[in-house]
Amino acid sequence: MMRQLLLVATVMLGLAAPAVAEVVDAGANGFSVKVATEVNAAPAAVFRALSEQIGRWWDPAHTFSGQAANLTIDPRAGGCFCEKVPTGSVQHMIVSHVEAPRMLVLQGGLGPLGTLAVAGAMTWTLEARNGRTQLQMVYNVGGYMQGGFTQLAPAVNGVLETQVRRLKTYAETGRPE
Repeated sequence: MMRQLLLVATVMLGLAAPAVAEVVDAGANGFSVKVATEVNAAPAAVFRALSEQIGRWWDPAHTFSGQAANLTIDPRAGGCFCEKVPTGSVQHMIVSHVEAPRMLVLQGGLGPLGTLAVAGAMTWTLEARNGRTQLQMVYNVGGYMQGGFTQLAPAVNGVLETQVRRLKTYAETGRPE
């Protein structure tokens, strides 16, 4: 009986599959962060949520307008990851590569990084596995920031881990939390 309970608990923990986030590298001239998780949804549904429904799951605390509904991604090369703000708009990143539903690559400095002398590449990859999606997001940033990027990398990693977790929850339940 105890063995069966342990097996059930192990399976349930496996279904929860929290996001695993890590600072891959950080130094004076840049950083690389990675977040990976398993989503209990097909890649097409996850890709649609990622690219066309970002305003439904992105954490509004990490927007300029305070409202995630103001975010959009135009999922085509040259498309904009943009945000409407009361007095105009913000271009967070530009879509540089789309292979729906397997890959989405965005270029630019996300959020406050957009005000620095940096270049960034954020690559989202989605792989079908047993009716689920193996989701990975890697964000590589390089350039100049006074004092270097070592201290900033963990904060960016934490914000992006939150976003991936919210995307996973939204794709599985229709709610970001």
